[in-house]
Amino acid sequence: MRPIEVVDRLGRWSSGRGPLYVLLAARLRQLIDDGELPPGVLLPPDRALAGALAVGRTTVVAAYDLLRAEGRITRKQGSGTRVAGVPRNGQVEEAPVDPIFLDSLEARDDDVLLAICAAPGDPPPQLAEAFTKIAPELARVTDDIGYYPYGHPALREALADRYTARGVPTGPGQILVTNGGQQALSLLAHALVSPGDQVLVEAPTYPGALEVFREEGAVLRGLPVGLEGLDAAIRERRPALAYVIPTYQNPTGSVMSALARQRVAGAGIPVIEDEVPADLRFPGEALPTPIAAYGDSVISIGSLSKSIWGGLRIGWIRATPPLINRLARVRAVHDLGGNVPTQLAAVHLLPLLDGPALHQTLKTRHDHLHAELTQALPTWRTTPLTGGQCLWARLPYGDGTSFAQTALRHGLAILPGSGLDVTGASDSYVRLHFRARPADLTEAVHRLTQAWSTYHPPTDRVHPRPTIAI
Repeated sequence: MRPIEVVDRLGRWSSGRGPLYVLLAARLRQLIDDGELPPGVLLPPDRALAGALAVGRTTVVAAYDLLRAEGRITRKQGSGTRVAGVPRNGQVEEAPVDPIFLDSLEARDDDVLLAICAAPGDPPPQLAEAFTKIAPELARVTDDIGYYPYGHPALREALADRYTARGVPTGPGQILVTNGGQQALSLLAHALVSPGDQVLVEAPTYPGALEVFREEGAVLRGLPVGLEGLDAAIRERRPALAYVIPTYQNPTGSVMSALARQRVAGAGIPVIEDEVPADLRFPGEALPTPIAAYGDSVISIGSLSKSIWGGLRIGWIRATPPLINRLARVRAVHDLGGNVPTQLAAVHLLPLLDGPALHQTLKTRHDHLHAELTQALPTWRTTPLTGGQCLWARLPYGDGTSFAQTALRHGLAILPGSGLDVTGASDSYVRLHFRARPADLTEAVHRLTQAWSTYHPPTDRVHPRPTIAI
């Protein structure tokens, strides 16, 4: 079926409310269910349909992914995308991750700038140097099958020493090395959360954490950034745990005070302290003491993916030895152990976290994006930061979800605030990361400006100025 034929049948598919990929999937679903697209029909390729509809390829990919998860279409390499028909007995495969979130992690071959996934765009030269350094170490390895469910001893020891130097006495037995921070979160959620358990999270917060907790069937309850009101929420909700990003919070960039960290540590429930952004400080900024320094019930996670490179799948968990043992058993069932050469290289890369190059690059790119936004979109509200990787931008009117649709039509994929806030209070925000090169940041602001000039919100409401800045 040619793209133009599908376009004719779609009609005014984008006239409703909600993300474009959801609207596109809804219209295709209706055509399939009504028999207008019968089983066996070959649908247009992603790129061809995107071009015919004047949308980004991401929109078509996400819509197709939803329909594939429902069993209404099949997608096979070499044979294309075909209609499967209406699922029998209402059986639908559940899609655990938002397709837009998943597709944002893939390498792209179209002209859409990604401002969704905040991570370094290039591996640093020290990465290749680290692998060169470990070659002799690997050559000397004998009588070692290479399975380390807890992580390689050299990296566990190096991570323990780093925590100790930061004021959190730690032994290697309190460290579990994981394949990135996301696996660390997944292991903890699997071990600590049962279906129906309540989990307290900041609103807004890191969307990948929300997906992990939802996958375990948790009921998410949002508190203000910094977990304000935690004690009252614990009395009322009796949650299984709390999740917090205390340093350069994703997405607001805020930093918890030492007093607030002590309060959270003494709450009396397990607290997952996400320290992945903690190393993203600007020059001259001190590295705050982890919450784990104030209480044994605090579980810390970290990663090299946001500071060094996303392809370097090295993360870790710091917790009590009994919990580390339990997590290692869970991890061994799914993954016998991480990549040993990568872990050995990570030992040589840990000093980069405290080096001036990373911190200066972050500040330079933050200042560049903030200045460009201030000049091009003066009515937008952004707060300059002291570290992190994202600007939390508040729109003067409209909502982030509908504006993200407009931005995608102008070749820019951004993350609307609604996907980061379980309370629904961040609809007027979008998250913009500044990890890209300055030239790409300039182009992103150019496309934002073009999108904003054509943006027509669903309603004419103007957001009231908040009484408490987040």
